[in-house]
Amino acid sequence: MDIEKKMELVMRPPIAEVLTRDEMKAVFENYAHPKHYIGFEISGKVHLGSGLVTALKLKDFMEAGIKPTIFLADYHAWINGKLGGDLEKIQKVATGYFKSAFVSLGLGEDKVNYVLASKMYDADYWKDVLDVCKSTTMARMLRCTTIMGRTEKDSLDSASIIYPAMQAADIFALDVQFMHAGMDQRKVHVLAREIADKFKRKKAVALHHRLLMGLSGPSKMGFEQNEKDDIEISSKMSKSKPETCIYVHDSEAEIKSKIAKAYCPEKTVENNPIIEMCEMLIMRDAKPLQISRPAKFGGDVEFASATELKEVYTEGKLHPMDLKNAAAAEMAALLKPSRDYFEKHKELLVQI
Repeated sequence: MDIEKKMELVMRPPIAEVLTRDEMKAVFENYAHPKHYIGFEISGKVHLGSGLVTALKLKDFMEAGIKPTIFLADYHAWINGKLGGDLEKIQKVATGYFKSAFVSLGLGEDKVNYVLASKMYDADYWKDVLDVCKSTTMARMLRCTTIMGRTEKDSLDSASIIYPAMQAADIFALDVQFMHAGMDQRKVHVLAREIADKFKRKKAVALHHRLLMGLSGPSKMGFEQNEKDDIEISSKMSKSKPETCIYVHDSEAEIKSKIAKAYCPEKTVENNPIIEMCEMLIMRDAKPLQISRPAKFGGDVEFASATELKEVYTEGKLHPMDLKNAAAAEMAALLKPSRDYFEKHKELLVQI
């Protein structure tokens, strides 16, 4: 596969930003199988935004010859008070339920390298953490704490201050060419790249994907000064807001019920989570969307692309409930492998 084709695969949606394209080209010129990492705080059930979006994107990366790593950030979850701040439970969930959720989405251990953060930490790692801290102002570090899902105004314990430094040091310790995350992690990736320049460390290319909107629709919580960025981060599907989530192992009935209640304003496609779900997940591989409806309401219709769907929806020629019914059926089908996996491994669900 030529380099341009590999770059097209990497930049395929939902990737929204690459820092930088020239550096990415250089990586492919110098590495046949460059290394990648994406990290996850162990904090609850795996949903569409963390699980399915990642699985689909990692398959693009693997097609381009990239070797992916899923980093199970147990210490980070402990610092952030997840799962009751119980480190032993966090580690059990990380290597049990959490890893299995990604395996159920087609990311088996034969395809993806899974790393438990605490197993990697040694004296060299902690020196890197201190180097990052010494090279970063307190104000900059506080701004970076939004990567934890906290605003700068939130009350934080002192351990939270080193969280961004640890994440930057993770990147150096993993020795990767690509660091990958949602747009909400951009600040720490930019910090890591600046630190790499200062200490003449390997500077990873940053890949940032769009965040899947939660089912309750847009909100603003003050994570970013830019309103558009704040809405994207504040509105993302989040384990801390269960009402916004579809989990990868939800039943067909649960999926249908959640989507039926979702925010989906008529004639509006911007900040519409159901439209976004269709665009980012259901129709991602140029799969047409079939809408079934009675003849008196226009009869069945098929949309060949998300662009066509959005045009018709904006014109008011498609009712929100007809769209929701179709989206629920397609999403249930997409998640069937994960549902079947956890049906056979119910003991994993008990962990969480």
